[in-house]
Amino acid sequence: MPAQTSLPAVFQRVHRHFLEQVVPLWEGPGWNASLSLAYEALGRDLAPMPVQRYRAMACARQLFLFTCLSEREGAAERAATLFRSLDQYFLDASHGGWFYSVDARSQPLDRSKDLYTHAFIVFASAHYLGLVRTEQAQARLDAALAVIFERFASGDGLYWAALAEDWSSLGQGPLQNPLMHLAEAFLAVLKVRSDAHCEAALVALCDAMHAQFIDPEHGVLMEKPAGSQGNWFEPGHQFEWYYLLKTSPLLSTHPLCAQLDKTFAYSERIGVDNGHVLAMLAADGEVKDPTRRIWAQAEYLRALTVRESAAGQVLEQLRHFQAHYLPADGWYECRDGKGEVSRHDMPSTTPYHLATAYAALSDYGR
Repeated sequence: MPAQTSLPAVFQRVHRHFLEQVVPLWEGPGWNASLSLAYEALGRDLAPMPVQRYRAMACARQLFLFTCLSEREGAAERAATLFRSLDQYFLDASHGGWFYSVDARSQPLDRSKDLYTHAFIVFASAHYLGLVRTEQAQARLDAALAVIFERFASGDGLYWAALAEDWSSLGQGPLQNPLMHLAEAFLAVLKVRSDAHCEAALVALCDAMHAQFIDPEHGVLMEKPAGSQGNWFEPGHQFEWYYLLKTSPLLSTHPLCAQLDKTFAYSERIGVDNGHVLAMLAADGEVKDPTRRIWAQAEYLRALTVRESAAGQVLEQLRHFQAHYLPADGWYECRDGKGEVSRHDMPSTTPYHLATAYAALSDYGR
């Protein structure tokens, strides 16, 4: 195989695109220096989209991004700024926890408390603690975990997806996606410190996911508890869960990992169309949304790196990813069912998925 088409060569080109084209978008045009927050999204002209809100989750993902790039000039300082901005704009001093979003003038907009946001605050804070090892970072992580355990826990290993500003119920039960990111957050905590509470909660969460979210006929992990009306599954999330479980010494032998290993080929067969991961399907394979989102492609790539039988697929899929989702000036967020680009903005949250996928590819084969 010619050197220029080998996996290391293709990865080098893709990763250079990330460092030289994607990341600078959030160092320059994507950065609102007056608020010390990243804009929610850039347009194809590389200018900020009209500002309607700033989300705490987006701030946390950007914190993670620049924490991971700490050796890059200015990145550690940017991470420190984002760490401060999380509390400055989103912390609820009256009820605890963090608001979902603030408006263009940085005033609280959506005051609800959702698990997805809090999971990312734990995730980013854990990574940041691993970088700086300060008492302030330790305190932030402890505070975010306390909110999750004290406010979101439903008592059966699962957690409520969303609650009101004052922590009253919104009638929203557990949902797969925030629970997956909570598992990811717990894993991040365990990488930077010993934490028996997190470890026990992580295992209990996976026990509950295995018991309550697996479709009994097809074995895929559903977005709502199995049996819920109008339920669906997302192949991208199957692959994302699979990678998290497979790469964890604590979870690689868990029944949930064994189940997703067993149904991986099924998820590929019905959920990947000519190299594109589809957005939403019924458990029996009926396509509910054929959109091809870049994050799902990235998660499929990441999952393939831990499949023993997928050595050739990794290179093939990376080349496909580069060709269809990485134009010279950034990325394509979505393609529709016909393969046409259907979103022309570039959200500040997407580099998180690219960074985690490229980290897995960098480690692949070592």
